[in-house]
Amino acid sequence: MKPRKITIERNTNETRISLSLNLDGSGQYEINTPIGFLNHMLELFAKHGLFDLSMTATGDTDNDDHHIIEDIGIVLGQGIMEAVGDKKGITRYGSSLLPMDDVLCAVAVDLDGRYTWKTNYSPAREKVNDFPTEMMNHFFGSLATNSMMNLHIQYLNPGTNEHHRLEGAFKGFARALRIACAYDERNITSIPSTKGLL
Repeated sequence: MKPRKITIERNTNETRISLSLNLDGSGQYEINTPIGFLNHMLELFAKHGLFDLSMTATGDTDNDDHHIIEDIGIVLGQGIMEAVGDKKGITRYGSSLLPMDDVLCAVAVDLDGRYTWKTNYSPAREKVNDFPTEMMNHFFGSLATNSMMNLHIQYLNPGTNEHHRLEGAFKGFARALRIACAYDERNITSIPSTKGLL
């Protein structure tokens, strides 16, 4: 099995992003974006997914945070899709039921080569530190679109704390993706689909 490591750079008139991702890592991370809370969430993603993740991002945050958060989601999604490769031998499906104090978050992933993004997340306040909570949906939607995955994040108990809601989503996503990307030793030589292609 070849190493599942990739490096991507995306430069636009609005943002400049570089990403290195190793799906078979140990949870090492080095994250540097202008959004402190998003840095923390990406660190949690790496740690709980056991992905090695290095990312630097700069952009036009003097206008708004929208562009850089969206583009980070795009680049991370592209990185996941490229690193997974032809999907031969992977588990394909992954799910996590993540308790985060007062929050209970269910996350399900299907690396099926199609795109769906569904959530019942509804923020109760506008920001957590420097992260606009409305961008949670856009971040994961951009990620799911560009990784060609089905991604569902549903709150079985939304709790009362916005930080916990977001943290539950990122941790739950990391753990669900870790399962979906894992190799299935009983099916290591074939694509996990009757179509023969994902």
